[in-house]
Amino acid sequence: MTWLWGPAFVASVAYVDPGNVAANLTSGSQFGYRLVWVLVAANLVAMLVQYLSAKLGLVTGRSLPELLGARLRRWPRWLFLAQAEIVAIATDLAEVIGGALALKILFDLPLVIGGIIVGLVSLGLLLVQSARGEKTFEHVIIALLIIIAVGFVAGLFVVHVDWLAAADGLIPSFDGRQSVLLAASMLGATVMPHAIYAHSALEIDRHGQVPDNQVRSILKGTRLETAVAMVFAGAVNIAMLVLAAAALPGVAGTDSIIGAHNAIADQLGPAVGVLFAIGLLASGLASTSVGAYAGVTIIEGLVRVKVPIVVMRLITLVPALVILGVGVDPTWALVISQVVLSVGIPFALIPLVWLGRDRLMRQFRNSMSVQVIAWLAIGGIIALNLALIWLTVSG
Repeated sequence: MTWLWGPAFVASVAYVDPGNVAANLTSGSQFGYRLVWVLVAANLVAMLVQYLSAKLGLVTGRSLPELLGARLRRWPRWLFLAQAEIVAIATDLAEVIGGALALKILFDLPLVIGGIIVGLVSLGLLLVQSARGEKTFEHVIIALLIIIAVGFVAGLFVVHVDWLAAADGLIPSFDGRQSVLLAASMLGATVMPHAIYAHSALEIDRHGQVPDNQVRSILKGTRLETAVAMVFAGAVNIAMLVLAAAALPGVAGTDSIIGAHNAIADQLGPAVGVLFAIGLLASGLASTSVGAYAGVTIIEGLVRVKVPIVVMRLITLVPALVILGVGVDPTWALVISQVVLSVGIPFALIPLVWLGRDRLMRQFRNSMSVQVIAWLAIGGIIALNLALIWLTVSG
């Protein structure tokens, strides 16, 4: 069995991005441990979806966007590209805002300046991937993941957690409309479209065209790596919720990232607050780098146009800087970006599962049981995203 650390951990960055931070902390502070089950369910779905994406790339030797580009006619292909790039921009909006907020917390930099710095540093990470190869890029992202984990988990060592109550949170339940809204946001928007597109491409970058006699062995390793990566990301998310439930019950202002940081610093001390801000910065840098990589993958796959990474970086970065520059409330912008991502999820998930039984998969086609589970998971995700959109729009 071949197990190579890398692609799944890069994809897992999407599950610990700044958009997750506010949702997890808000959930913990408002509803205690009640919604722990949501994150566990989201993690299980993430394992399945990311493995199917990796499998598609390994077996076919082509990414999900490439396969769609080969099958869609001209106008449907361009329309699909338009929605996918809107999703990429929305993704980058959340990541850049999160990184800019971290720099404001740490150094009191204006949000626009912070956004520019995040964009430039993430561009540097992408240039490393182009110049030094996939493995170096993977190592850098994994290092950032470790920083994210330390930053977001450190507070657990200085707060008392009621683990019995946390265990009770594994039993599905709600507590009013707001808890349903939060659950829909946490579960429905956990599986990010760009992570699905990117994972299939990352596996190809790592392994290239895999001979049939090696596919099964690599798939076993990929399955294990994906499970470990998703458990890691899920554990970080659960740690954030548990931290908020233990240290910030009923504390106002935790529905914004700066408010959450201030509350953590007040309740647990400035050192923990600084570690949280560093984790947030690492989250923004890693997430926006992977998001830009996904944007390039989508364009090249769908319309076979080679896009310089600098151009792609500007395409997704400029809208985020404009929003920061005109003074739009960052938390509101994060909420809207999550709604946009919710709309884009079915466009990635439905083709992914559909292609799992395609003849291109040869003897590695998904079993009927896997397909049924995947369709059920997708149905649940789509339903929750519709609920998220409805609850957001209806106020």
